[in-house]
Amino acid sequence: MHDHRKLGRELGLFDTDPLIGAGLPYWLPDGALVRHTLEEYIRDAERRAGYRHVYSPVLGKRELYEISGHWSHYSEDMFPPMDLGGEQVLLRPSLCPHHALIYRSRSHSYRELPLRIAELGGMYRSELSGVLGGLTRVRAIQLNDAHIFCTLDQVAGEATAALEMIRRAYDALGIRPARYRLSLPGAGGKYVAAPEMWQRAAALLTDVLDRSGLAYEAAEGEAAFYGPKIDIQIADSAGREATLSTVQVDFHQPEQFDLHYIGPDGAKHRPVMVHRSIIGSIERVVAHLIELHGGAFPAWLSPTQLVVLPVSDAEMPQAAALVRRCTDLGLRAQIAGPDDGSLGARVRAARLVPYQAVIGAKEAADDQVALRLRDGRRLDALPAAEVLARIGALVDARRTDLWDTVTCS
Repeated sequence: MHDHRKLGRELGLFDTDPLIGAGLPYWLPDGALVRHTLEEYIRDAERRAGYRHVYSPVLGKRELYEISGHWSHYSEDMFPPMDLGGEQVLLRPSLCPHHALIYRSRSHSYRELPLRIAELGGMYRSELSGVLGGLTRVRAIQLNDAHIFCTLDQVAGEATAALEMIRRAYDALGIRPARYRLSLPGAGGKYVAAPEMWQRAAALLTDVLDRSGLAYEAAEGEAAFYGPKIDIQIADSAGREATLSTVQVDFHQPEQFDLHYIGPDGAKHRPVMVHRSIIGSIERVVAHLIELHGGAFPAWLSPTQLVVLPVSDAEMPQAAALVRRCTDLGLRAQIAGPDDGSLGARVRAARLVPYQAVIGAKEAADDQVALRLRDGRRLDALPAAEVLARIGALVDARRTDLWDTVTCS
């Protein structure tokens, strides 16, 4: 059992400082590498799926959140307004109002739909100090968010495609969902009062889940204030559940912001807004990955992918040259030389690094490496170029296995 709060600090991934404040962790270099790699992965996956990326401000006028419904339904989780030039501005609690305005800023034809807008953006939640912990509950959140503006008959296809993107991302990260949940409204006034809207949205998501063949559970009281959602639940090392990824159907905000597109009949029509997050917040997914893998991340995500171990000082020039070759190929490599201890001690110190390339006198003379894999396998000496090419291919494919089928001792 791993606790990401302890292990993440031991591995130099993140930390906190009371002068910055509770729920506001900062990323250390290796943690920043993990975060950056995740961000590159999800941006590339979204680009390939037809998303267009935007940037939007983390502040908005209070009026914006009054229109969206956040102020009346969600203000207790928002930071207090700030007075600015006779107006009140707030740190945003979500990205969807900004994306609605981005959509509204241009006219749209039905031929453009579905329009998929994505952003890795900051949002802020006024979490109570008692529930804050490590990276799982924070006040400053970097969210992998997107909003799809589409026609009613496109909703099911877009929601299904989002679920497939989530499945592929989980495969690449080694994540297994704890369960799928259909989150529905419950009693109380925290939900938008529009029964017909809720019924239509819930029916759409239920059909998507049924057609996907995924086992799921319905849960009342877990919906967003504006609509139902599919939540993909994960469990931490103590068995506590949290939501990582979501797919939501929203009829409310297109109405509130008077969004429309021009249909084939030349008339204005209201789009549907599908919210979806593939890997959720960067903070929560990294917390889960630390605990899931115990710091031994998949090779493509590992802060250091290969450590070069020269047996003696005589092999240091070849080791440095190998690191330069790795850098040129986009691989993250470091040297652990004789000054760092015996070869055995250096191997143990690099136990979380996916690949360890040992260079002795023979390997240096023949431009080879004797590769050790993190799982304990040792490979016969191979040409350095072949080793780097094979590692590069596995990393580029974002595979979770360390090596193709080879003869190992």
